[in-house]
Amino acid sequence: MKILIVLTSHEQLGSTNQKTGFWLEEFTTPYYIFKDANAEITLASPAGGQPPLDPISDTAEYQTDSTRRFKTDEESQAVLANTIRLAEVHAQDYDAVFYPGGHGPLWDLAEDENSIQLIEAMYAAGKPVSAVCHGPCVFRHTKNLDGSCIVQGKGVTCFTNSEEAAVQLTEIVPYLVEDMLCDQGGIFTSADDFAEHFVVDGNLITGQNPASSAAVARAILSQCN
Repeated sequence: MKILIVLTSHEQLGSTNQKTGFWLEEFTTPYYIFKDANAEITLASPAGGQPPLDPISDTAEYQTDSTRRFKTDEESQAVLANTIRLAEVHAQDYDAVFYPGGHGPLWDLAEDENSIQLIEAMYAAGKPVSAVCHGPCVFRHTKNLDGSCIVQGKGVTCFTNSEEAAVQLTEIVPYLVEDMLCDQGGIFTSADDFAEHFVVDGNLITGQNPASSAAVARAILSQCN
């Protein structure tokens, strides 16, 4: 079982002087669920190398069992520091793809042609294509073979408009992921702010927020096994 995790290379939070990147727990929890299931994991990013970490996700408030495990796991830290370039990835080499969130993907992965082509190829092949929190922004430009949007008519979720308002970034992000998915024809559902919620519709798997990352990872494994 070969699983690809794609992380952002974008670290600037819009026009602010603040940093962003990927959300630590949304990477570490699925990573260890996959690792403990003996999956072969590959990490990729648009620029390759060390992807930027959202500094807020590294604060004490957001630490979990998986993030603490990662802090003492030098081998996995080295893997993260050496992601391969997304341009070198071939869809046929993997059984599933997963996109963690954080705000970084809004600026790079959603617009990245290599990412778009990867998702389209894996989705068309019936392989699990998955994302959590802001990660579902990667479906912004993805199409089916007939030219329709991949999320059109599909059950989806993501970091909601109300959650974005709660973290006071509504005016900073380039677009709201919930609005984008709805505009693309997705059938959007959500739970209360920051509560676990995930949606599986065929081989499209999405999670609402960090609390949903473990459920998304388990759903990926269930389709791969």
